[in-house]
Amino acid sequence: MPLQTLTFAFATERGTPAALTEHRCKAAVPFGGKYRVIDFILANCLHSGLRQILVLTQYKSHSLHKHLRDGWSLFAAELGQFITPVPPQMRESSSWYAGAIDALRQNRYLIERSPARTLLLLDAGLIYRMDYAELVRFHREQGAGITCALRHAGGANLPAPMAVELADGARIVGLRPVRGEPADTNGEPPGCILEPLLGPAQADPMTSTAAYLATMGVVVIEKALLLEELDALAATAAATTEVTVGNLAVQLLAPLLERGRTDIAAYGFGGARGRVTPDRYWSDLGDTDAYFRANMDLLKADPPLDLYQPDWNIITYQGQYPPARTVPGPVSGNEGIFVNSMLAAGTVIRGGGVSHSVLYPQVQVDDRAIVDEAILCDGVQVGAGAEVRRCICDKDVVISPGAQIGVDRAADAARFEVSPNGIVVVRKGQRV
Repeated sequence: MPLQTLTFAFATERGTPAALTEHRCKAAVPFGGKYRVIDFILANCLHSGLRQILVLTQYKSHSLHKHLRDGWSLFAAELGQFITPVPPQMRESSSWYAGAIDALRQNRYLIERSPARTLLLLDAGLIYRMDYAELVRFHREQGAGITCALRHAGGANLPAPMAVELADGARIVGLRPVRGEPADTNGEPPGCILEPLLGPAQADPMTSTAAYLATMGVVVIEKALLLEELDALAATAAATTEVTVGNLAVQLLAPLLERGRTDIAAYGFGGARGRVTPDRYWSDLGDTDAYFRANMDLLKADPPLDLYQPDWNIITYQGQYPPARTVPGPVSGNEGIFVNSMLAAGTVIRGGGVSHSVLYPQVQVDDRAIVDEAILCDGVQVGAGAEVRRCICDKDVVISPGAQIGVDRAADAARFEVSPNGIVVVRKGQRV
């Protein structure tokens, strides 16, 4: 399997949240106290035995390239293994990638010269854990030309613009737009193979709408089929709209379904197959509130995303920093404290108090400062007596002594971006 499967990880788009992608692409956004978003799909590849990975990059990619170099230079080239960033090569024209389909078209030569017979296409801007080896194995068991991993959407789950309809167990037979009306589960008939894999659709108690099935940014496709379809797909995409990573699966499926192709399989995400605990966690970090909520969820006693599964650790770059510690404040003598929080290496709390927060490496919290429900990225400094609540501070932010963030919404809105749920975002390097 490792030599017969070539993986494309799409990290070409700026993505969201906008305030955190001003200087980096979505795949390079910090997450969970020490990771970058792309670490999750790369860890999935590593644990799944897939060691031939091309990372397609474009938007402000330096941060991502540096992270791949520092954190992921662990594959053995002499064994045919690689993680290689591939910015637009401009072999045929001087254009950048015009969406996901065009990115594949521009790198057709890499596909053609690869000995792999199967391609795994991944959105690098998502957070989830998945055993891709089991997905590829299922794809081959089904004799499929293309297999899409599916998740529950709508209802109590994140919505999606298109619903997937199934028949005969795990065969995809249609797509339909979702326009906000209560969704049914006609794509998941009784006895469907996805019922035990995905579990029953959960209704949202607030809206009483049922979940439906949607693609989730994971596609397996036979190389011969993709090469056969690529030029036509690129022409269609150019004539309509740019194909983003998020709707790549739909763009691949639509023409095949129109021609009545029957070898289109569906794989249930979070099922019994595979070696990952079936937590069924999937997040697209779609906006500031979703990003904040996803990080805060990690602080729950039983978090929805398990970072602690011993045989499925998430790899990342870690600087050689000293251990995190708390010390008494130099003036007040108060002990530095933290409650229900994540503290990365190099963090020092000097007489301040930190609760329900995620602190990245080398964060400094000074005497009598209060940090509550906050995400402080690398190198953030919180001055003495400052108060920081319900806030996201990007790298190298300096908060002056006595400053307040997240206390007065009107004052915050005049200085910073404030989300609909009141989450304040302080941009990279800003002094407050």
